[in-house]
Amino acid sequence: MERPWLSFYEKEVPQHIDYQSVDLYQFLKDSASKFPENTAMIFFGKKTSYKQLLKYVDSMATALKKLGIEKGSRVSISLPNSPQFIISFYSVLKLGAIVVQTNPLYVERELEHILNDSEAETIITLDLLYQRVNRVRASKVKNVIITSMKDFLPSFLSLLYPIKTRLEGHAPKVEWENVERFTNLIKTKPAEWKTEIDPKEDIALLQYTGGTTGTPKSAALTHLNLVVNTVQTVSWLTDLKRGEERILAAIPFFHVYGMTTCMNLAIHTGATLILVPKFDVKQILKLVQKYKPTIFPGVPTIYLAINSHPKARKYNLSSIRACISGAASLPVKVKEDFEKLTGAKLVEGYGLSEAAPVTHCNPLYGHSKPGSIGIPFPDTDAGVVDLVKGEEELKPGEIGELVIKGPQVMKGYWNLPEETNSALRGGWLYTGDIAKMDEDGYFYIVDRKKELIIVSGFNVYPREVEEVLYRHPKVSEVAVIGIPSEKRGETVKAFIVLKEGEMVSEDEIKEFCKKELAKYKLPESVEFRDSFPKSLVGKVLKRVLIEEELKKAR
Repeated sequence: MERPWLSFYEKEVPQHIDYQSVDLYQFLKDSASKFPENTAMIFFGKKTSYKQLLKYVDSMATALKKLGIEKGSRVSISLPNSPQFIISFYSVLKLGAIVVQTNPLYVERELEHILNDSEAETIITLDLLYQRVNRVRASKVKNVIITSMKDFLPSFLSLLYPIKTRLEGHAPKVEWENVERFTNLIKTKPAEWKTEIDPKEDIALLQYTGGTTGTPKSAALTHLNLVVNTVQTVSWLTDLKRGEERILAAIPFFHVYGMTTCMNLAIHTGATLILVPKFDVKQILKLVQKYKPTIFPGVPTIYLAINSHPKARKYNLSSIRACISGAASLPVKVKEDFEKLTGAKLVEGYGLSEAAPVTHCNPLYGHSKPGSIGIPFPDTDAGVVDLVKGEEELKPGEIGELVIKGPQVMKGYWNLPEETNSALRGGWLYTGDIAKMDEDGYFYIVDRKKELIIVSGFNVYPREVEEVLYRHPKVSEVAVIGIPSEKRGETVKAFIVLKEGEMVSEDEIKEFCKKELAKYKLPESVEFRDSFPKSLVGKVLKRVLIEEELKKAR
């Protein structure tokens, strides 16, 4: 196949990479050997070196082994960004066991599904979440390992933490006789052993996906999938200096994007992770000024929040050099405002859980096209096929389904052979995203296949309408959905969050759109809101908005 995008690679980016056939734990072992005294992570001011981190991981792995966890065992990690997450993650992988990524905000129904579907035997979680875990603890869950946020806080904050939780009414209630204490396990004397791991075949991670659109299914990612995608991402950061970078980890590690572009990338390159357990824009601004991160992966809502903060310009944000935005489309206005504010390069990329996750990105210092997801990573092929059968490769400019092939693509869905066969066809991953490619090989996500709005037989792509609305000077955030209509099949509805202190009428919004959109694409109705329902990674949950509309129509 033709690969026009290769001519737009920065000269330092290789077209092909010889990947080490290693397990992911080897990344940590190598960095601890090369940079033993480097700071691996900073958590509320407390610093941990690579040498100490490796010791914690080896101790934890030994303790888990004594609890009966072995190669192939599933271990649920339900934690925010914290030292405990990193320690748990790499210790499980050292054993050849499988990490089950679990959002700590899941309600009981969601948590129960993940534990039952994965048949997890062990869960590592916070004391604050113990009661929720205990209520859904299935018979297969033999080990519950509990940690507290205070366990890795500096001494002063560690003393204040229990007082704070009591005052806020969040004091944890843990039946300690039924659980293992995380702090005890990391004191275990490390034992020497070698688990035989086949990086290409052995699963390292179960990454649940589809939670915003239906019942989650789990992408089974091998060690090699994760190793490859980390190395690909490093190759894209052409000025990265091993052992010298500082990465602001504001996107959660339990999301595959945060896991690869923050945690695994940092561990592989000997960088310092500045850990953020919960996003708060004021805290982010303070952390940037204090610790001077150089790399800041994020999502559009994070960059938008920084742009919109009234005191953002009072902070020194100039240390930030490189930012890759993922998980949702990056509005051009958000990109431009953030680059002007910080002096950093902010480019849009693209990925999905099934690909570990990154497949495309705009060149950081080369030819970037705003509104595009960029070009495929090294060793990654991509194309656009027809929406009906998915068999005809379309020409540049034609709209169809995005398909991807590369060594970072998953082994399949966990225990779902039919869904696996549907998603993986002829070596290609069918993404479910509607896209187009231009003559240069740059790709554009038009919309999610499931979010396409059909008005009187005409296709309306929500992202196009959203881009127009983002250009309105009084608009802060936008979400566009289709709602059922007897006359037209569907009509367009826009949800808008205005900038602080601004007022605008529905008619004014509609008039603004008339100058930019064909009549059938115009919002039939506009609803102003104070905020949007969002996933923890910051993606607007359009499913929730659609459900609200359907309830109104009943």
